[in-house]
Amino acid sequence: MKVLLTGATGFVGSHVLDSLRQRGVAVRILVRATSDNRFIRSHLRDIEAQKGSIGNPASLRQALAGVTHVIHCAGATKALSAKGFFQVNQDGTRNLVEAINQAGGIQRLVHISSLAAAGPAALNQPRRETDPPAPVSTYGRSKLAGEQEVSGKCQTDFVILRPPAVYGVRDFEFLRLFKVIKGHIRPVFGGGGQQLSFVYVKDLAEAAVHALKYPALARQNCFVAAREIVTARQFGLEIASHLSARTVPLPLPTALLWLLCAGQEILSRITRRPSVLSLQKYAELTAPAWTCDPTKLEESSGFVCRTTIFEGVPRALDWYRQSGWL
Repeated sequence: MKVLLTGATGFVGSHVLDSLRQRGVAVRILVRATSDNRFIRSHLRDIEAQKGSIGNPASLRQALAGVTHVIHCAGATKALSAKGFFQVNQDGTRNLVEAINQAGGIQRLVHISSLAAAGPAALNQPRRETDPPAPVSTYGRSKLAGEQEVSGKCQTDFVILRPPAVYGVRDFEFLRLFKVIKGHIRPVFGGGGQQLSFVYVKDLAEAAVHALKYPALARQNCFVAAREIVTARQFGLEIASHLSARTVPLPLPTALLWLLCAGQEILSRITRRPSVLSLQKYAELTAPAWTCDPTKLEESSGFVCRTTIFEGVPRALDWYRQSGWL
C-alpha cells in the first residue's frame, strides 16, 4: 500500500500522517511551497513530498504515480467569499477525482467531509446517513458539493467520512475558546442548549486510515463521532473545570451573535484575513443541534470513536500548555 495524503500539514491531516507512519505505511504528501510543516517535520525524512496543490491538476497527476490509495484531507474551513470555499472544497476535489480516474490503479479514495454538509439536526434526533442533506452555511454547501464530485464522478471505490466538530492537539480554532475561558469568561451562545457531537482528532485520523481497507465501506457515506452528546454549555464547563477557572457566563443572544458575526466579517474583508466567525457561520451557531449517529461506521467496520470530551479536553489542554499556546 502507498497512500497519497492531501492536507498533511493541517490539523487533521497531520494526525492522519502520524497514524499512517505508526503503521509503517508508505506515504506521499502533496504540499504547497508556502505550507507550514511544523506538525509533520519529524516525518519528512521518511515520506515523499510532492510540491503542488489540489488546485493544480498537473501536480495531482504527478503525485498519484505509483499510489494505491488516497486520503483527501485538504479543504477550506474559512474563506473571504463563497467562491473561496467552492474553489477549494468543490473544484479542488473535482481535480483530484479527475486525476484519480485518469491515473487508474487507485484502489480507494477516503474523502474527509463534514457534518456541515449534512446540515444541523433536530433536538434529540442525531442525523443519520439516510437523512437528506440540508446544509445551512456556505461552508456546508461547498463540502456537500465536494462530496457530490466524489459520489457522482469517482470511478474507483471511495468512502466519505463526515465528522462533526473536531478538537484536540494542534487545533487553533478551539484554542480561542480555551483562552477566553482561561480569562474567566465563558461565552454562552443562545442559551447554551445547542446539542453537539464531537470527535477527538486522533480518533478521526484513525478512522480515516481504518477506512482504507474495509470492503463494507466501499461507496459509503459515514458519520465519524463519539457516541456522547453534550450541550455547548457543558462543553464550556468541562474546559473551565480542567483549567480550574472560575468563570462568569457571558450570554450571547442571537441578535448579539449576529452583530459579532457581521463585525468579524467586515474586519476580515478589511484585513484580508478570513475567520471561521462570519455571517455564513451564523446559521450554524444558532441551529438547535449539530449531532450525528455513528452506528453505520461502527457496524460496517467495527471502528468506534472512544475518546469522550472528559478525556479529550484535558489532553488538548496539556498539549496547549506544553507547547506554550496557553
